[in-house]
Amino acid sequence: MKIHFIQHESFETAGVYLTWAKNKKHTISFSRIYKNDPVPLNAENIDILIVLGGPQSPNSTKEEFPYFDARMEISLIRKCIEANIWVIGVCLGAQLIGEALGAKFEQSPEKEIGIFPIQLTNDGLKDNMISHFGESLLVGHWHNDMPGLIPSSRVLATSIGCPRQIIKYHKKVYGFQCHMEFTPETIELLINKEENFLNTQNTYKWIQKPVKMRKFDFTEMNEKLFVFLDKIEEEYLKNNSPK
Repeated sequence: MKIHFIQHESFETAGVYLTWAKNKKHTISFSRIYKNDPVPLNAENIDILIVLGGPQSPNSTKEEFPYFDARMEISLIRKCIEANIWVIGVCLGAQLIGEALGAKFEQSPEKEIGIFPIQLTNDGLKDNMISHFGESLLVGHWHNDMPGLIPSSRVLATSIGCPRQIIKYHKKVYGFQCHMEFTPETIELLINKEENFLNTQNTYKWIQKPVKMRKFDFTEMNEKLFVFLDKIEEEYLKNNSPK
């Protein structure tokens, strides 16, 4: 499979999405936006598009982030969806999926940074791609906004601080507001960007101190994500194997 990542910042990496792709020996390509890499103009040579997170929002301007062009990414997402290609959005990526389908992102009721549980909805427990997550699962969070919804989308998971943690937009299109790709190494990069704020803030209820995040074992949520990706691979092979 050919997997293309859109990465917005050096400190917000693909984590175990990349680990899985490497272990499976898939073909990997990147648009590293922070390095001014171009976004592909079309869906050719992409079997899975994974749009990662970042400090941007879908309405961030060129003045704020000169290297970020939401319109280009939204255009590619839309083309991949139209081509029936798998699209996975993480955090900002999930919000861009919603925008590509005509749903405006919104501010989350709570700012969440740290490791908190998500709860699968009835739709989530019935969804064969993520039902193995179980009723509740501890996952990573690092967000202030959340994706918009379209009439056909289904909310598969929520948290106390955010009612839209995992959204299924179409059969092959999933938005993860949460971060199941986190590892000790990836979360350390994020902590290093905001450690002073994390250690001194006392305004937000759902923000953990770095010391607590650093102690967390990410293995279970990573393994659950691997199974989700394995299911995508199985579906792809079933539909693309030689006759």
